[in-house]
Amino acid sequence: MPVTIGVDSSTSATKVEVRDADDGSLLASGAAEHPLARPPRSEQDPAAWWVALGAALEAARSPGSGWSGWGDLGSAIAVAGQQHGLIALDARREVLRPAKLWNDTESATDASALVDALGGGAAWAAACGSVPVAAFTITKLAWLRRVEPVAFARLAHVLLPHDYLTSVLTGELVTDAGDASGTGYFSPAERRWRPDLLALVDPDVDWSARLPRVLEPAVPAGELLGDVRRSLHLSGRFCVAPGTGDNMAAALGVGLVPGDVVVSLGTSGTVFTVTESPVADGSGEIAGFADATGRYLPLVCTLNATRVPDTFARLLGVDRAVFGALALSSPPGSNGVVLRPYLEGERTPDRPDATGVLSGLRTTTTQADVARAAIEGVLCGLLDGLDALRRAGVAVDGRLVLAGGGARSAAFRQVLADLSGRPVEVLGEEELVARGACVQAAAVLHGRDVLEVAEAWRPLPTVVTDPVATPEQASTARAAYAVSVS
Repeated sequence: MPVTIGVDSSTSATKVEVRDADDGSLLASGAAEHPLARPPRSEQDPAAWWVALGAALEAARSPGSGWSGWGDLGSAIAVAGQQHGLIALDARREVLRPAKLWNDTESATDASALVDALGGGAAWAAACGSVPVAAFTITKLAWLRRVEPVAFARLAHVLLPHDYLTSVLTGELVTDAGDASGTGYFSPAERRWRPDLLALVDPDVDWSARLPRVLEPAVPAGELLGDVRRSLHLSGRFCVAPGTGDNMAAALGVGLVPGDVVVSLGTSGTVFTVTESPVADGSGEIAGFADATGRYLPLVCTLNATRVPDTFARLLGVDRAVFGALALSSPPGSNGVVLRPYLEGERTPDRPDATGVLSGLRTTTTQADVARAAIEGVLCGLLDGLDALRRAGVAVDGRLVLAGGGARSAAFRQVLADLSGRPVEVLGEEELVARGACVQAAAVLHGRDVLEVAEAWRPLPTVVTDPVATPEQASTARAAYAVSVS
């Protein structure tokens, strides 16, 4: 049977889905955790991702999974990875140092210096669609040059996390426009690298020779190498798709169309949609990415998402289920309790050194109020991002889809519906990033347009949550949050 394997290599884990290459039906899935990484120095050894990929595939081959690891002449694999991370390779393609991840904030001062060097946020947005913050790869390269000049001098290749895994699978140094657009040195509008921006990091480096080749959406990266196939215990031949960033893959997994909005809750929080025209926001709130189809993916990202309720559940001494029930037992607005949820600094707004603040506490405050305030704090920040998209002229009044690990939480679903005043759709328990990687792999395998496959495989909602709060309650809760972060 021809299959597609979709890989989601995230900050916390590798998740894989195996799907029928023709109709997209799920055959098997598996997952394996990554080493924990937290700001300000958030780093992982890329070798850990490779180990996790093997372990996740092994889990997918478990008895009764419906898949044994076989792939015939018509099978394909695609990798979607966490965006922005810096993988530095030497001339022998060996990793020079641990990868600095998107949520590493040590390059915050470098980000500020780079923004000033080009003349401000508007100039950066015009050049590459986004204003660099500490998350962006270009700032991590500046950090490497400043802090580890010996490693920087040996730098021969610069890759993103998904690029690295694709290179191990195929031996090729390639990427796609979607993931490349999160580096700070690729123009989504022009679909090309901007080595002139990298010259702000070091004008004496031949940057063009250090960057991977950018593939079109349905162009294969190559074939799975024989020794790699054997090490992963796969049979048959697999073509390897170009892969993409995790948010771009999620858009494919949803079958996103202009006007629809995804709120994704994982280690980070994101709110995004797709557009036919590029978006450039000089304020830096919106990252004007490309997507994985030839369109564009304007996105707002916050640093703090599901770790916030996890932290407060620990502080309250309850598990996730009890925490969610507590949150739903407090009214909208949390009886005046407000959380500014910047527990690990923040990306939007750009406050890498910020901390969290819990305000509005009284002698009558309950555990339930604190729990709801934690959920509301995370979601208010993302709804601010939705407002930023609307102010930029982006259509955002279609479906509202909740994705990521947070979508499994009834509390996140209900509070998002309450605060937005809109029905919230959840598309089952499937991993949308891994699903989207399968969509891309199927398009490459069959020589079809990626959008065509995404539409054919579009999942239907399995849960729809309607708001129960009044518009006045939602407005009051959001206004209190806005005051807390001003």
